[in-house]
Parts: sequence; C-alpha cells; structure tokens
Amino acid sequence: MSQFRLTQISDTHLAHWLPKLTDNFHRVAEHIDATRPDLVLNSGDVSFDGPTSREDLVFARELHNALPVDCVYLPGNHDIGDNPTAVAPTPKQLPTEATCAAFTSIIGEDHWRFEAAGWCFIGLNSLIVNTGLDREAAQFDWLASQLDSTSGKPVALFVHKPLYLDAPDDAEREETSFRYVPQPARRRLLDMLGKVDLRLVGSGHVHQRRDFTFERVRHVWAPSTGFVISDAKQELIGIKETGLVEYRFAPDSFEVRHVRAKGQLNVDLDELFEKEPAG
Repeated sequence: MSQFRLTQISDTHLAHWLPKLTDNFHRVAEHIDATRPDLVLNSGDVSFDGPTSREDLVFARELHNALPVDCVYLPGNHDIGDNPTAVAPTPKQLPTEATCAAFTSIIGEDHWRFEAAGWCFIGLNSLIVNTGLDREAAQFDWLASQLDSTSGKPVALFVHKPLYLDAPDDAEREETSFRYVPQPARRRLLDMLGKVDLRLVGSGHVHQRRDFTFERVRHVWAPSTGFVISDAKQELIGIKETGLVEYRFAPDSFEVRHVRAKGQLNVDLDELFEKEPAG
C-alpha cells in the first residue's frame, strides 16, 4: 500500500438520551461515507458515561458499527475513568479492571499496533498510566516490544490525552494536570519513544483543534465531533469547533487536513442539559 488514508474522530460522547450529539455523529458518518478512508480511528470518549452506563457503550458501538469502513478505538476518561495524578484531587471515577474490561468487550481493543504505507501506527490507553493496575505494567511491556520491532519505520502514536501543552517539561500545574498525560508516566513514555523515529502524536480530549510541531514531532489535537466548551468553563488553547481530522500517509511523509462535516454544529456543553420546550 503506497498510501494510507486515516480519519480521526474523537470525543463523540454518545448516549441515546443526547440526540444533538447523535445528530453530529450522523453528519460525520455521512462525511466518512462520502470520503471512504482506509480506516477510522476514534481516539476516546466514545461514550458519554461508560464507567456507569453500559448502555452508553453499547449505543456508541452500534452507531460505529454502521460506519462504512473499519474502525479502531482508544478509551477516554468518559469510557473507563480518569488518571490519578500527583498534583490534583483524585478523580471521581478511576479506571478499574472492570471498566477497562467493559470497554474492550463492547467497543474493542484499548491498545494496538499495525503497519501501513511504510509507517508503524501505535495506539495506547493513556488513562491507565499512573493507576498501578496490572494493565498499566502490561501495556508498558507491550509497548517496549512494539518499539523494538519498528525497524526504523516512522511512527505515528495515537492517545486520548495530549502528551503535553507545548513541551515535554511543561509544569504540571494543578489546573491542567487532568488535561495531559500525567507525570511520571509521561516521562517514562517519552523516554521510550525517544528511541524510535516518532513523527506524529494524534490526540483528542481537550475539545479544541490544535496543530503544532516540537522537535520534529507534529502534535495534532482532534476536536470533539460532538460539542464545544465555553470560554467561561475552559481556557482557550486552540480552536473551539466540532470537526474531525484526515490524514494521508505515504512512505516517509504524511499530510494533515482539518475539516468539518457538512451540517455539523457547534453544540455547546450547556445545551446538552437544557430541557426541550413543551410541545
């Protein structure tokens, strides 16, 4: 395969009781049907509340099953729970063996590796780092074995949470510690990735579109397909809009296209919980 076309969607937050997000997903599905990439990747927060609602996971998977091309997945904090960190309060829902098992049984594998167009693609479960779960140690061991076998190929890494804001040593301020892969797991991960030809890190989570390069590694933040968060509730870092990201990989190069599906709306988070007017 001389070229490989990948479409990244993220933060779909699907649940049967949130029709505005379902509508946005349908607009994205129509775009995917029209463009027919080789693969679709959902980089996390597939469901609205996976840890407490198996129905959300099932509903999300059913909608993805209707896509016209194959799809791979990564879990987000709304799917399995959020990382503990050294500087912030313990999240209300931590990842557990049970929430991780529910994700893999209903949605799909939570970490993976494949090769296409001369590239090595790796997806990681970024929410289990710093948890102390057996899955965390197993994933790091698995990653080491995968990186040892890249044979010099360029590597594209996909995770739910961005690795960092601007640089690897960004201070872990309390107000942002939940937003990026936390220390010390981040440092360990970057040390491992420093041994291969890492070219791209694709992520989601922040609900803002952003695209920057640090020391030859391009970092692409996919926006949510579902909703945006107002400035009153979240600082502006990138571009607040719904959308998706399209990639075209060729041996030793890649292109990125930031797009919105026709008819996709910038639903505000606050709108999700507004009551419908009486008929």
